[in-house]
Amino acid sequence: MTHYHWGIIGLGDIAHQFAAGFKSEKSEIYGVAARRLPKVQAFAEEFSIPTVYETVEDLLADDVIDFVYIAVPNNVHHQYIMAALQAGKHVLCEKAITMNSAELTEEIALAKEKNLVLQEAMTIFNMPLYLELKKIADSGTLGKLKLIQAPFGSYKEPDPTNRFFNPELAGGALLDIGTYAVSFARFFLSATPDVLFSNVLPFETGVDEQSITVLRNQKDEMATVSLSFQAKMPKQGIVAYENAYITVDEYPRADKAEIVYRDGHKEIIEAGNTTEALNYEVQTLIETVEGAKNRTLPLTIDVIRILDDMRRFW
Repeated sequence: MTHYHWGIIGLGDIAHQFAAGFKSEKSEIYGVAARRLPKVQAFAEEFSIPTVYETVEDLLADDVIDFVYIAVPNNVHHQYIMAALQAGKHVLCEKAITMNSAELTEEIALAKEKNLVLQEAMTIFNMPLYLELKKIADSGTLGKLKLIQAPFGSYKEPDPTNRFFNPELAGGALLDIGTYAVSFARFFLSATPDVLFSNVLPFETGVDEQSITVLRNQKDEMATVSLSFQAKMPKQGIVAYENAYITVDEYPRADKAEIVYRDGHKEIIEAGNTTEALNYEVQTLIETVEGAKNRTLPLTIDVIRILDDMRRFW
């Protein structure tokens, strides 16, 4: 059995989560690199990672590394993705994978040229619960999809110097939490939607503080996406069909959902485990490298295009 080696680029909170919970029979975390070497050394010691690289370039030049997990700020995702692909590494990059569709198109072209796999670390596309819910929806028992509601509100201290509100660091609700809400909607929609309407309230730095968006596709399936960085909202996704509706609480890493039918009876669907969310992303990338269809990338392409279109309205 092939055994793969991961290299981590970046030391943010999500990188700590990735390393702390990493479980994979087919792979291991082999090395880590970031800008500040003392922090890299501390990170490697904390998570028993055997190799510390002085630079990202050193990590990418190491032939032992098969996969690169990129966990740096959004504004430099493209830079590191292109470098990793150019170095011949398969890439799992944190959300939002790119700033825009133009960057993603360039990355996909390079991945194809190099015969490499590129995927976004979007939990919603990898959680077993969503795969199970999609099977149920595709069976036809729920009827035609009508409406989706995808709210996401998170209160951030209104500090212009914080990365959440810093335009130089690709701040704003859209790229931080909005990508989850749009991904939730896109996962259940049976065809690519268009943005019918989107309105934004900007923060003083110019980034988006809150917004409301309406999506609709050619099958007349519709979705609303509501985002805020100054008001906390329950992360409860609702997917309404003719015969029933699905509610998913804490939808970014959900492992449980409820289906409520028109006659009032309820069904609980459980699959996977919230605590293993990042490992499902690892598993999907390995399966794709080993020949499975890249089922998440087409969804990612649509989501990034939708984010582009929302900003055009703004």
